[in-house]
Amino acid sequence: MDGRKIILLVGALFVAAITAFMAHSLMRGSTAPAADAAAAPVPTGPEVMVATKALPVGTIIDATALKFQPWPEELIEGAYFLKKDNPDLAKLQGTVVRFAIPAGQPLTQGALVKPGDRGFLAAALGAGMRAVTVPVSTQSAVAGFVFPGDRIDLILTQSVAGGGDGPPLKVSETVLRNLRVLATDQKTDKGVDENGNTVVSTYSTVTVEATPRIAEKIAVAQTIGSLSLSLRSIADNASELEEAIANGTVEVPEGSDPAAEKAMLARAAASPIEGVSSISTGADVSRFQRRSVPGKAADSNVPPQNMAPGTSQVAEVNGSVAPVRIAGPSVRVARGNAVTEVAVGGKN
Repeated sequence: MDGRKIILLVGALFVAAITAFMAHSLMRGSTAPAADAAAAPVPTGPEVMVATKALPVGTIIDATALKFQPWPEELIEGAYFLKKDNPDLAKLQGTVVRFAIPAGQPLTQGALVKPGDRGFLAAALGAGMRAVTVPVSTQSAVAGFVFPGDRIDLILTQSVAGGGDGPPLKVSETVLRNLRVLATDQKTDKGVDENGNTVVSTYSTVTVEATPRIAEKIAVAQTIGSLSLSLRSIADNASELEEAIANGTVEVPEGSDPAAEKAMLARAAASPIEGVSSISTGADVSRFQRRSVPGKAADSNVPPQNMAPGTSQVAEVNGSVAPVRIAGPSVRVARGNAVTEVAVGGKN
């Protein structure tokens, strides 16, 4: 091999080595920021209470909305809830957000309003909504396990007498769905028991959020019969949302805007549902109860074939027929179009 070829080969190897070195340097430079970000120091300082998610105005605080997080000491204000002060988280649950709080931002004491404080219901109510108070008992209020922020269905139980003999019709009906509980008259200021648990008194009223039309229905329902609360599962909203979309009750935004879809889901989940009811009668529970409203009692104008068992027809001079009840067991005898009731063992 001549010297010229050797020189060209050495030059090519030299250029390849420089190219590989430069490529390696570029790759190290592009990954350096990621490594620096991964090695970023964890914030230190006193732990303050922050919002785990965005809390719009009117949000009712629950256990999942709050957490403690380290916060730079120079940025801490006196209105923050500090973990070292051991704030009572149980008293914060059920309070309402007065000012919007972004996710990850500290809560201030002025941003929350407690039940019983002035402006509580006004802050909790959505635009165009009303607050309605429903009287309940321990049994009808899920044994006291309904709290502000929960979603409930309203069940109406009544007796329908009708116009006939026999027991009235017993019926229960789910008249309203997905009502948000705003407040109860439950008290927690009775101290603690011997085991250190907070003594909580049962409540007799529950205040719910409703539209003006639904508020009128609740007022009428209280005069018809007794009202009971049925606590809803969080998963119920998803299935009913799909049904509402299929029925056209909820309008799906056009396009693929995530913000518009999120707003649509929030509106649908917060909307009370009316006009979709389910009914159960006494016969659905016991064979000894009625399934329909008692009919009207027979009168003198009822044709003989429609007379109730245990009656006998008596012909009057003017040709009219009046039913006469027969005591004891009887047998119905049909002679052509005439139907008579004959007591067992005797003749009519």
